[in-house]
This record gives sequence, structure tokens and C-alpha cells, in this order.
Amino acid sequence: MRGPRLGIVTYNIAKNWSIDEIIVNCTEALINAVELRTTHAHGVEVSLSKAHRGEVKERFVDSAVELASLGSTFEYHAVDKEEVQRNVAGTKEYAQLAKDVGASGIKVRPNGFQTAAGIPAETTLEQIGKALDECASFSADIGIKIRLEVHGRDTSRLVNIRKILDFADNTNLYLCWNCNQTDLEDGGLAENFGMVSDRVEFVHMRDLFLTEYPWSEFFKLLKAQGYNGVCCAEIPESLDPIRVLRYYRALFDAYLG
Repeated sequence: MRGPRLGIVTYNIAKNWSIDEIIVNCTEALINAVELRTTHAHGVEVSLSKAHRGEVKERFVDSAVELASLGSTFEYHAVDKEEVQRNVAGTKEYAQLAKDVGASGIKVRPNGFQTAAGIPAETTLEQIGKALDECASFSADIGIKIRLEVHGRDTSRLVNIRKILDFADNTNLYLCWNCNQTDLEDGGLAENFGMVSDRVEFVHMRDLFLTEYPWSEFFKLLKAQGYNGVCCAEIPESLDPIRVLRYYRALFDAYLG
């Protein structure tokens, strides 16, 4: 069995690295894949020309590092419907960028409710789901996956994430499991993971030394599912990043057994 692959999110450990530095440093640290977060120094943004997009794709294809994902901040919970549509349109542009640079998907996120404005939580969950359905349908046509990060105040509860998935009802909408403390609420980690395990297609992880999160149990759940996707370290900057990432690699391998 192939098993999970270790990657990094360029937020924040690699936010100041160029594409060449990402490839060289990840190769040295035995990191298999990367999610490029928008606004960072590598400059992979929708403003890139077609030629530059092709260059980015070739640089990763010719390397040992997989360009697994692009990480956006698009969200769909706003009261203003025009703002929601701007985020939908931006998501479609970003999906095309992912296609052009050779990534298999993009990360988007829910980011809270509008109950302070008198809007019921269920209404916002439906709004997010319907917006994601439009994004996922467009992206399916160009072969790009939409990965919804388990994110946001209250929206990170898995019962709410499950409702978003159900409202969207789109087979091209997947989840980026985010290793939040809210994973342990309600019925606990196993129950929450089981609620959405059919859609978990990407993983973000914090520092693996944090004992507040049950890493052993989490990796057992991944292995039991037969997960073969990317698990990305989303960790703080370091003055010695290669050394830190090598330790992360060792811990990751130890948890996988």
C-alpha cells in the first residue's frame, strides 16, 4: 500500500521561499509534496501569464516534489450576496490557475456564521454549500478538486461541515482535514472523522509534538481508511527550517509505523 505522503503548506514555514527554494529545501528535508498558499513569496497567483504558469508546472514536474495543491482564502458566508459571488468567481479563476500549474486541487474554507446579523446558522451553511456546489461543478469540468478546509469559528465543528457537504451534494467537493481541537468535541475524534471520512482527500497538520491532539489515534484512523493522500505540515517559521522539517519527517514516519 502506498500510504500517506508528507508535504508542507507554505504558510508559514516556507512563506518567504521562492519556487526554487521550495523544491531544493523540500528535497533536502525529504518532503514529498507542497501546497502553495496564496500571497507568499513564491508568487503563484492568478496574475501569472500562461507562459509563466507553464514554467511553474515544468519546474515541479522535473523535481522530486509534487505540487499537490494551491491554498486560497476564498469563503462564502458573507451577508452581501455580491461578495459571495466575487468569492465564487475568484475560486473559479484560482481553479484554472491550479490546472495550468499542474496542481490537482485547491483549498477553500468556511469561516463562520452571521448570527449577529440575525441570519440562522443553518441558512449560512446552506449558502456556503450552494456556493461550493457551483465552484465544484465548474472545477470538475477542468479536472480540479475543491477541498474544503475544516475551518472557522463554529463552522469547524464536523457536524456543520457535514451539513455543508450535504447542501452542496457534489462529488467533486472534498475535505481538507485540519487537525483542530474541535475535532475532539461532540462525539470525539473517531465519530467526527467517521462522519466525513468518505470526503477526506487532503490533510493539514500542526506540530506533531502537541500532546493536546491525539495523533496516534488520528493516524490509525487514516491507515484504517486506506488513506493515500498528502498530509501537509502547517507549522510556524523557523531559523533552521530544514532541520525542523527533518525532525517532522521522522515523527511522521514513526506515527505511521
